[in-house]
Amino acid sequence: MVKKILSSKSPVKILEKSISGGLGPGNLGVFASRKGVGKTACLVQIALNRLIDGQSIIHVSYASRVDYIIAWYEEMFKNLASRENLSRLMEIHDEIIRRRVIMNFRQEGMKTEQVLKGLEALLVQGNFPAKTIIIDGFNFYLPAAGDLQLFKKFALDRQLEFWFSCSLRGNDPLFDQQGLPFVLKDYLDSFDIIFTLENEHDRVKVNLVKDHNQLSLKKLNLELDPQTLLLAKA
Repeated sequence: MVKKILSSKSPVKILEKSISGGLGPGNLGVFASRKGVGKTACLVQIALNRLIDGQSIIHVSYASRVDYIIAWYEEMFKNLASRENLSRLMEIHDEIIRRRVIMNFRQEGMKTEQVLKGLEALLVQGNFPAKTIIIDGFNFYLPAAGDLQLFKKFALDRQLEFWFSCSLRGNDPLFDQQGLPFVLKDYLDSFDIIFTLENEHDRVKVNLVKDHNQLSLKKLNLELDPQTLLLAKA
């Protein structure tokens, strides 16, 4: 009952209804924004939504500290629980932790082929039934077109969905007239869904830039709570 309440009221479901049929198996999605705006929070909320629904998750982090990612999961879960004013959540908490694996790599010292071999070992030899993979902290400012093609092929072959974060750098403008981040232009063929996050009047707004085969800027009726960074209706 508690899981149903958490799942049914999750703004992640509203987010996914904004895109045609959700992300879907074999596809890659990305949240792009400047550092600290809420990309990791969005990825963790997607992961938590899957976990609460009884699915398994693999979270690949290219950051140097795994405890940073674990802290995000703990904080997001606590905020979700307090938002619904629910009690007796430790059993659910412990259950979802068992269905989550966090892997940590350094992009500069680890080839994408090696990362995918690690995922393959966990999925096949480890018999870990994840269908959603989170890739957080991948540096798109390094030559990455070949890497994205490898992720895309792996997603198609294994019928997995991949969600990435993309941290935007440098001076404005960071986006073209259609709202597409310049750094992602070389990877358009690999990504099926592109969301951007932007600060607007002390709120973080969510924009849909690419929806499968359609490329056009759409400002969604969703934003991130500035205190908790939870997705919420505007």
